[in-house]
Amino acid sequence: MTITEQRTQTYGYADLPRLMGLMTGDEKHGPAATSTLDVLWVLYDRVLRVGPESADDPGRDRFLLSKGHGPMAYYAVLAAKGYLPAEWLPGFGSYDSPLGHHPDRTLVPGVEIGSGSLGHGLPIAVGTALGLRAQGLHDPAVWTLVGDAELDEGSNHEAIAFAGPANLDRLHTVVVDNSSASYARPGGIAARFEAAGWSARTVDGRDHEALYAAFTAPHPGRPLVVVARVEPKNA
Repeated sequence: MTITEQRTQTYGYADLPRLMGLMTGDEKHGPAATSTLDVLWVLYDRVLRVGPESADDPGRDRFLLSKGHGPMAYYAVLAAKGYLPAEWLPGFGSYDSPLGHHPDRTLVPGVEIGSGSLGHGLPIAVGTALGLRAQGLHDPAVWTLVGDAELDEGSNHEAIAFAGPANLDRLHTVVVDNSSASYARPGGIAARFEAAGWSARTVDGRDHEALYAAFTAPHPGRPLVVVARVEPKNA
């Protein structure tokens, strides 16, 4: 089988644990990555208007991974959807592998940004949404996935405060809340975004139908945040 044929082979949700199991090493952050798995799957399977064949299309939706401990799940979903061959997965994190501990947009098909430094994804997503608007591209949606602890970073506070008044209604943020934030309070994440003019929804982060309903809920004139609650994990 050629690399091209491998890349076009796709897998289902039930295959994801096996695909993730191909990746080994001390820095894989398995529990934290697993907390993002259902969110990533629903987005790539049912929501994002992008695929391997349209990864460079100006009209595509953009997905930006910000959560620093999420790449293992991200790579598994990209492999399942045909962006990269599953045969790359066992090399995860090795010296000569394109699959680094943090994604590299120049090495991994479908990756929009080089990420890993906490607090970067949401500000970049705000800039991406502004840039698309300036180009007259009003259809592409911009999605970013962040962790709850990551919201302690000040750069996120500035991005949240700017996006609401700017009416960035093509901007969407998913916060995977696995109770790892140092200064959290119940309901505080959604309230923080709502106070800045966002539309906010909180759902079970393992319930695919609830996730899909929240991801596709109308939010005219306002950016959307979906808080996906999952079981507490070390992140």
